[in-house]
Amino acid sequence: MKLVRYTRDNITAMGVVKDDGIVDLKALIPGFDGGMIELLQSESTLAAINERLAAADITLSLKDVTLEAPLTNPRKFLAIGMNYQKHAEEAKAKGITPPEHQLWFNKQVSCITGPFNDVELPTVSEQLDYEVELAFVIGKRCRHVKVEDAADVIAAYTVCNDVSVRDWQLRVQTWTMGKSFDTHGPIGPWLVTKDEISDPHTLDLKCYVNGELRQSSNTSDLIHDCYQMVEHLSTVMTLEPGDIIATGTPSGVGVAMQPPQFLKVGDVVRCEVENIGYIENTIVAEG
Repeated sequence: MKLVRYTRDNITAMGVVKDDGIVDLKALIPGFDGGMIELLQSESTLAAINERLAAADITLSLKDVTLEAPLTNPRKFLAIGMNYQKHAEEAKAKGITPPEHQLWFNKQVSCITGPFNDVELPTVSEQLDYEVELAFVIGKRCRHVKVEDAADVIAAYTVCNDVSVRDWQLRVQTWTMGKSFDTHGPIGPWLVTKDEISDPHTLDLKCYVNGELRQSSNTSDLIHDCYQMVEHLSTVMTLEPGDIIATGTPSGVGVAMQPPQFLKVGDVVRCEVENIGYIENTIVAEG
């Protein structure tokens, strides 16, 4: 299923995508009054939605609504660096030593924005870069999860652009400042439940800037796969429902080009992940 948050006539609601439309969640589960995180935690509610969806009437056309970020209030937004083999190689060519262990950083949750919202070029930097990524969302509170059990705690997958301000990123080893500017965490266009993603490690990823293909890879090039990430993170911290985990970007980022090609006002960035969909954001000057 594709779980979505959408706005029409200044009212934001939740629904499920069906064909080219949306079935409002209240039409499927009249008594449900929680948000997206509560929905992801309830396997019985998700099962009921799946059972009723085929017979349900479409409430609205997708073209008549504004799609919002499917999650706005996660406790954590974590991302891993240099997790594609070819991306690690291009970083090494720029003098950055690939990490020996999984390299994690925070994207502050205030950076989250919608799948088609504008992304701001900060007033303090001209080194704005794109990073297409597969992201997954935790569905169960968990700790010390083994690789073989990790799939069970993942609720859904989505597309992420780990927008990066390169000079601010590299000022400190944690990277967090350069990854957390407002609007620099577009996700969406919806959450695809794990039953529709049979193997998250065989998905094509693409990123276009103004129609030019910049990144093209497959999650089979991941150094640490999704389940290894869950095991590693849950060794340290409790993972909670709604936590967003971005799994890394492939080669082709702007900073690695010769010369570097950073994003400018007016650029349009489109990030796609196979079997999930795409997000598309226009670069604007910081308001």
